[in-house]
Amino acid sequence: MQISVRTAPKLSVWAGVLALASAAAQAQAPAPNPHLARNLAATCANCHGTNGNARGEMKSLAGTPAERTVALMTYYKTTPQPQGVTIMHQIAKGYTDEQIKLIAGFFAAQQPRK
Repeated sequence: MQISVRTAPKLSVWAGVLALASAAAQAQAPAPNPHLARNLAATCANCHGTNGNARGEMKSLAGTPAERTVALMTYYKTTPQPQGVTIMHQIAKGYTDEQIKLIAGFFAAQQPRK
């Protein structure tokens, strides 16, 4: 079998075109929303209070370590109906694992009310 010398330049041209197309696609990707974690966590305010500072009997989330929140949300998300939980198992299923990490990080960074 004989390989043409012209094959190599053609391949390198196509490789270059693909590399440029890939770089252009990455350059056009939108920047991540710096407020996404806050926006996702805002949906928790009805029960857990603004910035995770609940009033009354509800559990405050402000200052809770992110690992704990991720573990609880994962438990709620993967357990069909956890005992003693009324709605969190339904809410948790609406978030991706990445969104849960963002929410957990947001609440971990908040200062609990004294």
